[in-house]
Amino acid sequence: MFSRRIGVALGASALILTLGAPSAQAADATTRGITVQATGTIKVIPDAVRINLTSTTIGATSKEALAATAKTSDSIRKVLAANGVAVKDIASTRFSVNPEYSYSQDKAPIISGYRASQSLNIVIRKADSAGTVVDQIVAAAGDGATIDGVTPFVLDSSKALVSARTSAVKKARIKAAAYASLLSSRLGSVQYLTELSSDFTPGPIFSAGAAKADAATQIDLGQQDVSVSVEVRWNLK
Repeated sequence: MFSRRIGVALGASALILTLGAPSAQAADATTRGITVQATGTIKVIPDAVRINLTSTTIGATSKEALAATAKTSDSIRKVLAANGVAVKDIASTRFSVNPEYSYSQDKAPIISGYRASQSLNIVIRKADSAGTVVDQIVAAAGDGATIDGVTPFVLDSSKALVSARTSAVKKARIKAAAYASLLSSRLGSVQYLTELSSDFTPGPIFSAGAAKADAATQIDLGQQDVSVSVEVRWNLK
């Protein structure tokens, strides 16, 4: 009788699911077995887009700057409402009012005005409308807003994770069976299964497909990899 462990170390554990034993460390060292690791990856097309933007205005006073920025942000909210974006999908992430200074040689800086800024995080749940929303925001806000980032993402990854787990376990079984055959053995019952990690690899972030000045903005969604890595130990017959 002997104990042998075969596998390549992966990243930190995210979740442990146990079948027959609490963990790899707790497995019966006297039981003849084989341990393998495998990763299942599913490619998915993002179905939502996150837009990060900032409304900003310089005014003679802080009150004037705040009022102008509030007006710009309100025009953006109207565009979002017209495109079916719910209030819950609009979040303020930063708000600031700061003095602006003028500098001249050999003189102390003097306040020339005040800048008010409000940053918004917006979720567009219909990815194919994101480019149109960006164009309408720019048209409504003019020079009073900047688009800081546009990121496609998977709104609900639960189905992709199930498929990735299924793929990972199938790959682990195939690998373990191959090693068992090399040892002139067969796979028995599972001692344990540990999910080592699950993660997402984002695709392209933003593309403005504007070949002409009046061309519509295009958001290229790309693909995302949804991956799950597992470690499984089988008894050997």
